[in-house]
Amino acid sequence: MIRRRPAQVFSLAFLDCICCGFGAVILIFVLTINSREKEKIEVLIEVNRQLAVQIEELIKLRTSKEDLERSNARITTLVTDARLRNDSLQSLLEDLEKNLQREKRGQEALLVDLDELKKEIAARQKKPEHEVVLKDVKPAPVGLPVGDNYIAFVIDTSGSMRDPNHGGIWPIAIRTIEAVLDSYPQLEGIQLLDGDGRFVLGRRGAGSDAWLPDNRDTREAIKRTLRRYEQDTVSNPVPGIYNAMRFLFDRDNEKMRMGIFVFGDEFNSSDSADAVIRRLEELNPADEKGNRRVTINAVGFPTTIRYQFSMGNTGLRFANLMRTVTHLHGGAFIALQDL
Repeated sequence: MIRRRPAQVFSLAFLDCICCGFGAVILIFVLTINSREKEKIEVLIEVNRQLAVQIEELIKLRTSKEDLERSNARITTLVTDARLRNDSLQSLLEDLEKNLQREKRGQEALLVDLDELKKEIAARQKKPEHEVVLKDVKPAPVGLPVGDNYIAFVIDTSGSMRDPNHGGIWPIAIRTIEAVLDSYPQLEGIQLLDGDGRFVLGRRGAGSDAWLPDNRDTREAIKRTLRRYEQDTVSNPVPGIYNAMRFLFDRDNEKMRMGIFVFGDEFNSSDSADAVIRRLEELNPADEKGNRRVTINAVGFPTTIRYQFSMGNTGLRFANLMRTVTHLHGGAFIALQDL
């Protein structure tokens, strides 16, 4: 009887095959892992490249945004400057229009005055029915004494009050001041102010202490200083009147009777005549009897009509204002006809 060996399910050959299969699977797995790592690396590289591109684009956008903001700021500044210039030009145009209107009104008023003068000249040229012989009366000096013992002169030293030949104050203005001083042979104090309110010869204090002594030296100094006084003023003597009232009048000095003499040819100011009259009323009020402690006199010069023909009616404004002021404050207004 033949003996048979028992059959083995897992033989050596079978184990070899199984190991080879497992090895192949492991090899495939290893190869697959390497391929995926490469793909991941490539994907990461591509992502980094795209991120770099996006960052570069963002930098460009940020730079463009900053440039745009700077451009907007410059445009805003330019627009603001343009508006300011436009407003300034508009204001200049309005001022020019107002000046033109004033010039037009001045010309119209001057034409009316010329017509009146023509009528008056024509009337004077007619021979009177009965010849009238006038007495030869010697003209009285400007500024007759009215009892003032302190005299302050306020003189407009603007261009229209100067002789164009040499630039000095009109000689007739200095001669008129001399005539006024001759009318007051004895004074307790004298002062001299320009139209802007400057004390031409200086002052030591206020009130009674601010006056200069009345003597020959002071009177000569007034005339000598005015001949070479180079300080120009605005064509408006009102500030000088205000300062004379504020700094020279001494309410504690019962004996003070102060007089102001204004020399000028224009009232070139944005203030109205009513405002000036109200202010002078505050500085120099009338008492119960209507008397005032400061008298105001004025001398008007014809420079704005004779040499400049039309100055926006400032010459007529000066004459009208001074007539009213001198009437209210006990003085007199004298208009000179020639220089």
